[in-house]
Parts: sequence; C-alpha cells; structure tokens
Amino acid sequence: MTDEIKKIVIVGGGTTGWMAAASLSRYAQGKDLTITLIESPDINTVGVGEATIPNFVDFNRQLGIADADLIKATQATFKLGIEFEDWYQKGSRFFHPFAAYGAPLENVEFHQYINKLKTQGVTQDIEDYCFACVLAKKGAFAAPNEQSRNSINHYAYAYHIDAVLYARFLTQFCKERGVCHILSTVSQVTLNAQSGMIESLKLNDGQIIDGDLFIDCSGFKGVLIEGAMGVGLEEDTHWLPCDSAVAVQTELQDTPTPYTRAIAKEAGWQWCIPLQHRMGNGYIYSSKFISDEQAKESLLNSVKGRTITEVKHFKFPKGRRKVIWHKNCFALGLAAGFLEPLESLGISLIQTALAKLLTFFPDKSFNQADINEVNRLHNSELDCIIDFLLVHYKLTQRDDTAFWRHCQQLPIPQSLAHKLAVYQSQGHVVQYANESFQQASWLAMFYGFNLQPERFDARIKGLDNHLIEKNLVQLKAKLATAASQCLSHQAFINQHCKALSDV
Repeated sequence: MTDEIKKIVIVGGGTTGWMAAASLSRYAQGKDLTITLIESPDINTVGVGEATIPNFVDFNRQLGIADADLIKATQATFKLGIEFEDWYQKGSRFFHPFAAYGAPLENVEFHQYINKLKTQGVTQDIEDYCFACVLAKKGAFAAPNEQSRNSINHYAYAYHIDAVLYARFLTQFCKERGVCHILSTVSQVTLNAQSGMIESLKLNDGQIIDGDLFIDCSGFKGVLIEGAMGVGLEEDTHWLPCDSAVAVQTELQDTPTPYTRAIAKEAGWQWCIPLQHRMGNGYIYSSKFISDEQAKESLLNSVKGRTITEVKHFKFPKGRRKVIWHKNCFALGLAAGFLEPLESLGISLIQTALAKLLTFFPDKSFNQADINEVNRLHNSELDCIIDFLLVHYKLTQRDDTAFWRHCQQLPIPQSLAHKLAVYQSQGHVVQYANESFQQASWLAMFYGFNLQPERFDARIKGLDNHLIEKNLVQLKAKLATAASQCLSHQAFINQHCKALSDV
C-alpha cells in the first residue's frame, strides 16, 4: 500500500490560493490531511478577473456557501452574459448569453430553422429567442426555475465580483475549516537531490515548512513551478494579438447592468464590469499598435465617473506553462500561464484545474501516468479556448485601424479552420472534447460576426416556412411577456442580496 498525502502546502493567496485552499479543505474533510497556505504580506493583487462564468456559481455552492452570503460579501452583481460592441463593425453589437437559443424541434437544432428562413430572405434576430438575451436587453434579472420543464427557465448566470473581497471571504471560510494561514514570503526552496521533488520551503522569517504536495499560486513569477523547478512556458503569442492591459476602478454612475460589456477599441478592447459599489474598467491591447501611455489615456477618456484607484499596467507572460503538474508541484492561476481575460476565463481555469487535480489526486508515489493525463487534459482545454478567443478577432470586418487589419490576417489552428468550414457548409457546430464553450456560445459568435452558412440542415428542407414563422412568433412573444414580469437587475439585488455596506 502506498503512502497517502498528509501535507498540502499552498504558496500564494489571492483568489487563486484561497480557491485552492477552499476546494482542498472540502476534500480533506474526514482525512488525515493538513493544508497550509503561505501568503506574502505585501502581495500585489492583479484584480482584473472580476467577471465569472456559470461554473463559478456551482463551485461556491459545492463548498456549501449560500448564494446571497457570497453576493453580499463580494458586492457582486449578476451576469447573464457579455455584450460585444463594435467588434464586427463599428456601431455593431451582439450578446453572448449563458443560455441556448430556443429548443430543438424534431431533433433538429433550433438555429437551423433561423438559417432556413434566412435563405428565403426572412431575417430573424436569434437573440429574440433566448431568455437571457431578452432579460439583458431589458436590464432585468430573474433566477431560473431549475425544476421547470419549460425551456424558458433553462438558462444560467454568473457573477461580477470584487476579487479582493472574495479572497477575504474565502480566507475566513478556510480558517474556520482548519487551513493554517502563514503571512510570510518564501526565500528558499529545497529539492530532493535524487527525485527532484520539493521537500521544504524556507520562509523569510526562518520557518521551515515541509510538505508532500505543493500548490503554486504565486502569480506570474511561478516561485515553485518556474523559480525552483524550471518549467518554462510554451509561447502562444502567435495566436492571440493582445499582450498588455491597463485597469482602473471608477465610481458607479448608473444602475449596474446584468452583463459585462466588451467594447472593441483602436488596438484591442475595453471591459466594463459593474459591481454594487463601483465599476471595474480595463483596456486589453497590443503593444505593437499602441503605447502604454496612449492606452492609459484612451481608457481614462472613455470611463464614466471619478476614478477611485491608480491606473495599473500589466504585461502578459508569453504563453502557457509547458506542464501545470510537475513531480509534486501543481501550478494554478497565473503561475500556470495566462490567456487574455476575454470571455472571463481566469477564475474558470482555476476551477477546472482543481477539478482535474482532485479527480487524479495523488499519493506519495506521484504516478507519472496520472500527471501526464492531467497535463494533456489541461492543454487540450486551452487549445479549445484559444480557438474560441481567436474567433473574436479573426471574423471582424473592421479595417479602420492597423490592429484590426492585422487581426483579419491572423493565422488560425487547423481545429478552428475545420469548425468554421463545417459551420459555413450547413450550419453545424463542431464540438471537441474538453470544450469550455458549448454550442450556444459558438452560435453567438457566428451570428454576431454574420458568418452565413451556405445551406441548412437537409432534414427540414420540406418544412413549410409559414409554420416555422408562426412558431417563432409565439416563442418570441412568450419570452417577451415573461421578461416584462421580471424585476430590474437593481430591484432584484435590492430585494434579495444587497450588500450591507460599501467598502
């Protein structure tokens, strides 16, 4: 019988470290397993990943955290999806919802009926047939009825959160569950001379912390995975065009929207993330097409309200970590690499990596086959994400700046080329294993960027167009009526989960 893991050591706090501690503390219940988190007292929080996707809601529920408690503690608002402005062309907009469009009819996907009408010259706005989109346009929100069989109620949502407040919330949560919290900085990492595994950490106060499994949540530096173990990066910069960001927080001027705004700019895009107490703003850009100072000026000229923080600049690392699991070291968050925050995937990638670790949780033998499989799954997931992010740039018709002309010429992986070709043929959406984004997300991009299939599903070729239009009219009216009965986003927050005080 092999030896069980007894000691887990997490290096780094913030959102990444405390999410790891929370998830692992739940796993440790009833086991002879201790968790120690070492957090630098002068940590500089990045604070750009404040928008989430629906699996974040599930993550916290699985920890036993009540939705309202989390929302109040983090000054959160609700997120039905992302509104994209000026991406396809200047003046254009489309919405990426966390929900499907309509429902399949006669085992044929709903969007194929929209495509059939289009070939006959009848244009429909597919967003009229998604309840999340209809709610977003009204600035309304309603929690879905998960017990209902009605397709109207089959939508998901996420949150906009204050990442600093969330880390603070999880800190208390984890301490109550026995996680040992040490405020100090790692000054030395001792590796076993034979195995190359991490044996212990020396802290700047002289403490020696030994462990069996080490989780690197130390951000871009990768104190363990890079600094001690030398696991480099795979450069992905030839795929995605942006390499820098500038961010600032402002006072909230208007009622918060139940969605994130992503606004295409001259050399990248700007995010607007509303919380209950403030607005998060940032400009993601390519340093090849705009200087840091110009990006800062562009952001400050476009935000609403008084700025309440200093402007922060960030340079992205050159790609993903070659492996996120090496011997007895597992990298999470920025230590594992970085993809730009388009589509709000930073926190999601922490969650999915933790899920892989728990699925293949090691003993002290650290079976290499398990490690290889986790690394394979992670890289496959990132490959699919890069495909999805590239669509946002590749399909643009903007040619008003050098940046957007450059985007139209970007090379794309064969996997994405295949997806685009299949959709353009008959409107079918290809789904690979380990996809973070399902069919509705790809459809949001294809419709948003006006990618037209040459044909539609042959199974509905003989179906009468008038019958299709009649069904669409009924569904559209049903969704509009349901949305009109919902509270505004702000009213829903006020009634159910308003934070008790500003911070």
